[in-house]
Amino acid sequence: MTRFSGTGTALITPFRNGEVDYGSLERMIAFQIEGGVDFLVVLGTTGEAPAVTMREREEIVRFAVRTVGGRVPVVAGTGSNSTVTALELARQAISSGADGLLVVTPYYNKPPQEGLYEHFKKVASGAGGTPLIIYNVPGRTGVNILPETVMRLAEIENIAGIKEASGDQAQVDILIRRVRNERPDFAVLSGNDDQAFHVTCAGGDGVISVLSNAAPDKVSDMIRHCLAGHLGKARDLHLLLFPLMKGLFCETNPIPAKYAVSRLGLCANEVRLPLVPASAKAMETVERAMKESGILL
Repeated sequence: MTRFSGTGTALITPFRNGEVDYGSLERMIAFQIEGGVDFLVVLGTTGEAPAVTMREREEIVRFAVRTVGGRVPVVAGTGSNSTVTALELARQAISSGADGLLVVTPYYNKPPQEGLYEHFKKVASGAGGTPLIIYNVPGRTGVNILPETVMRLAEIENIAGIKEASGDQAQVDILIRRVRNERPDFAVLSGNDDQAFHVTCAGGDGVISVLSNAAPDKVSDMIRHCLAGHLGKARDLHLLLFPLMKGLFCETNPIPAKYAVSRLGLCANEVRLPLVPASAKAMETVERAMKESGILL
């Protein structure tokens, strides 16, 4: 089973004139791998998965897997608020060559903890041994999966880790403490760039990052320094990048991230409805943060 640690980039999905821009996606993948990221995540929140068709989903995963060519693992977002649909999406991604699955907690339904347990158990059991990463982001889904439920799910072999974006550091610390005692190979990954340094220093395994779309080398270096115990170097990078960590969330993700990547010449500044391009104020905020963080001169 693949062990996910270090820096995983939650890749944007480039669009041009309403279509998926595979030329830009190829450039993005090359930029990420050259920057030293450890794995890639396609079709997550940052990849605008809700606005991508079923046909496009399959094509994007196949293209990413083919372009990466085994250099790093490719994880596909396959979550849904329907367990049946989440399982269908998981099987589609596996057949397209994905090395792992990122499965968000069911949104809108607001299931209780037992419902969350049964949901992930069902998807994992139908994934044919493919590693599954739980994605906890209550700010978007309206439901928070608790450490007790995560630890029950960690007993299932192919549930390989969690992307923790609750924003509650105490909750993450409780989970890390239990994981290290009960299942050391279970990955605890920060889902928030501004907490990645803290989560990794507390014993976590890294980050699934929005920021690394624009700064793969710096984010990868920060996490590697954390994991190696070089905390001074890691802290310096965290503080350098902090303005952009915040700036990329001045409007709904991935609106600012798409603009930041476009400023690097890697893709068009185009999102799909119901998202709209960054406002003038957001563009100014991101531009300033990119300069403060050393991404733009």
